[in-house]
Amino acid sequence: MTAGGAGDGVGSSSPARVAVIGGGPAGLFAAETLCKAGVAVDLYEAKGSVGRKFLIAGKGGLNLTHSEAFDAFVGRYGEAADWVEGWLRAFDADALRDWARAQGVETYVGTSGRVFPMDRKAAPLLRGWVRRLREAGVRFHVQHRWLGWSGARALRFETPDGEVTVETDAVVLALGGGSWPELGSDGAWQSLLASAGVPVAPLRPSNCGFDLDWSGHFATRHAGAPLKPVVAHWHDEAGAARSLQGECVATATGLEGSLVYALSALLRDRIEREGHADLELDLAPSRDVDAVRAALEKPRRKHSLSEHLRRELGLQGVKVALLYERLSRNDMADTGRLAAAIKRLPLRLLRARPLAEAISSAGGIPRHAFDDGLMLRARPGVFAAGEMLDWEAPTGGYLLTACFASGLVAARGVLAWLADSSHRRGELD
Repeated sequence: MTAGGAGDGVGSSSPARVAVIGGGPAGLFAAETLCKAGVAVDLYEAKGSVGRKFLIAGKGGLNLTHSEAFDAFVGRYGEAADWVEGWLRAFDADALRDWARAQGVETYVGTSGRVFPMDRKAAPLLRGWVRRLREAGVRFHVQHRWLGWSGARALRFETPDGEVTVETDAVVLALGGGSWPELGSDGAWQSLLASAGVPVAPLRPSNCGFDLDWSGHFATRHAGAPLKPVVAHWHDEAGAARSLQGECVATATGLEGSLVYALSALLRDRIEREGHADLELDLAPSRDVDAVRAALEKPRRKHSLSEHLRRELGLQGVKVALLYERLSRNDMADTGRLAAAIKRLPLRLLRARPLAEAISSAGGIPRHAFDDGLMLRARPGVFAAGEMLDWEAPTGGYLLTACFASGLVAARGVLAWLADSSHRRGELD
């Protein structure tokens, strides 16, 4: 079965037709940009509805972007910062807030600097966005799983009614990374692109938890318990001492949460390189080691050590359990060693949690595979955006902002490519 058709390029009597594959923020924003330029857009989504990961990410409050200054914002993208900077100069955090306002959604800056819709909800924003795209002429095709190409340019899709083939003038791939596969970003596109000659770096977990292999006793009693506030101490790749205060959560196998996610790229890479990553936690960040030691040296009378820690230092629950988990009886009985451990409890992280559990993914299509308009060098007329590309960032609005920005850049790349009459489909076939 064959569907769709090809136009004659931007500016002709018959509008160019572009397929956007993937209904997350990058794909939707690419579709919006193309539609506004007069292109006929068909958006294909493997699931029964678009934006599923967007909705789940917004369950606890949709973190759209961050209010951080531009240079610091760009720095959050690590090794890919100079690449992502180009996208952000086209569409930055302020532009994303302006876009949300144009959708009828006002935003505010939280105490952490993160930016949220006033109602903190994702669903109203997504519903309104999809409705406006439909009204503008974007055609949505759900339950269409991309299967690759048929010949040089035709796209193959698996649908409930069997396989269909679609011919278009250009394609924007926005299929996501490999995290949360049940929501659609299952990474199945990797083999399809690799077989088409596109280089693909293996997908790896990012913004993920890590295993420490707790004892059964600790895991049974304390999985799900929050650790807050704590300060993480580590050494960066240059050997410099670094620290960061935040919160994390004990899991049945290790640790997760915002503090761990912020360090996940460094920890993951170190584990891959050295077999483990070492981290130290300050369980009493409001007191220095001398104050902790002085509190421990106060007479316990008839109180247990656990009760003494609670009364004198406010340590209880999972924080005390961590001390018992990691220290020997002799260490717990030695005031100096116990005080040192409370301020710098050594933890050895053994494994990143599986990709399917991660908030996002690293890896994907590397920078050298693209031109400046995010067109694949190996597949002229095929562009890509979002988490398919090889970049990563911590949580805090940075992921979503770069997805929007890359969708815009890819769509503009499509428009520039179509504007060159030599790329008309009839002249290429």
